[in-house]
Amino acid sequence: MLVAAAVAVPGLSLGQDQQVEVVQSGDVVQLKPDHPTRYTVVKGDTLWDIASRFLQSPWHWPRIWTINEQIANPHLIYPGDVLVLRFVEGRPQVTVAERVTPVAPVPRELPPKETEKARELPPTETEKAIVREFVGVKGAPGGRVTKLSPRIVSMPLAEPIPTFSPEIILPFLTKPLVVDETQLKQAGYVTVGLDDRIVLGDQSEFYARRVPESEAEVYQLFRRGKLIKDPDTKKKLGYEAVYLGDALMLERGDPSKLIVIRVKQEIFPTDDLFLAPARAPLPYYFPHAPDQEVHGKILTALNAVEEMGMFAVVTVNLGTKDGMEPGHVLRIMREAGKRKDPVTRKKYKLPPESSGLLIVFRTFDQVSYGLIINATRPINVLDSVVTP
Repeated sequence: MLVAAAVAVPGLSLGQDQQVEVVQSGDVVQLKPDHPTRYTVVKGDTLWDIASRFLQSPWHWPRIWTINEQIANPHLIYPGDVLVLRFVEGRPQVTVAERVTPVAPVPRELPPKETEKARELPPTETEKAIVREFVGVKGAPGGRVTKLSPRIVSMPLAEPIPTFSPEIILPFLTKPLVVDETQLKQAGYVTVGLDDRIVLGDQSEFYARRVPESEAEVYQLFRRGKLIKDPDTKKKLGYEAVYLGDALMLERGDPSKLIVIRVKQEIFPTDDLFLAPARAPLPYYFPHAPDQEVHGKILTALNAVEEMGMFAVVTVNLGTKDGMEPGHVLRIMREAGKRKDPVTRKKYKLPPESSGLLIVFRTFDQVSYGLIINATRPINVLDSVVTP
C-alpha cells in the first residue's frame, strides 16, 4: 500500500505554501516542522537523539539515511560528522557531508639551541613534554634555561555514537537473562563452600560440579527465577535467571574449586554456574520494523513494575523463532476494554490504542528483551506488541 506524506522542502521555488509529496510504502515518514538542514554530531549524542531532530517518528531513520560510499565506515556516525538533509526526487535523504577524523597532534620542533626564542614557545595543552634544566648558561637570566622536548601523544579515534545511551542496557547484554530446561540441565552447580560453608559471599571459596569444560577463568553464578509462560498458550518459554555474582576458577576437576570475586546476592548450594560471555559490544544497530507481521505480548518488567514508561526494560513472548532480531521496533498496544452502548445498552469492545514503542536489543529462542523508547500513556504487563 502506498501512502503520501507532505513535507516542506527548503530552497525550492514552489511558492511560500507549496509542499512536495514524499511517497513511501507502508507507514508515513514525516519530517519535523523545525527540522535542521545541517547538523554537526557532538560527543554524547545518540542515534535516537539525532533522528528525533529530523523525524516525527525517530525509528523511521533508516528510511532517510543514505550512506556515502566515499566515507570510511559509512554505516556508523561519529562525533564531528556534519549531517546534511537533501531531497532527491522529492524524497528526504540524510547523509554525511563532512567527516573530521581526529588524529594525534604533531609535536612542534623547538630550536636546537637554548635561546630566548625557545623560551617563548611553551608547550600546548595537547603536548606532553620532558623538562630538562640547564644551569650556568651565559647570558640567560640567572644562568638558567629550561628546555622542553615534546613527544608524540597517542589519541584514540572517536567512538561511533550508539543507538541510545548504552548505560541503560549494558547490564542486560552480558548475562543469560532467560534460560531453558536444557541449559539448566547442562549448567554447573555449587555443591558446598570451603569448610562446609553454606552461605557464600565475596572471596568465599567453594566447590562445584558439572562445570563446563573450557579454558575460561571467569564464570557467572545464577539462580533459577520465575517461570516465564506464554499468556495465551501457557507454554513454558524459559526461566528468569537471577544474577548472583562472578567466580574465578582455582582448580579444575570433579569437583572444581572456585572463588567468588563479585557478589550481588548470597550464593547457596545448587545455584547454577555458567561460562562468562565475552564483553558485549555497544549497540550500534539501526531501528527498523520486522519484515513480517508479528503479534505478541509483554511478559515481565524489570523489578516487576506494574506500570512502565520511557526506558523501562521488558520481556516479550517473541524470539528468534518468530524472526526477532536486535533493532526491531514494535508498537505497544493497550487494551481499551469494554463500554456500554448508550443505545443498545449492551457492552461492546473498544479497539486497542497505541501507547508507545519498544526496540528489541537482545533475543533468545522464544523470548526477547526490549527497551521502551516512546510512551504516550502508562504501559502494563500483558499489553500487546505488534509490527508498527
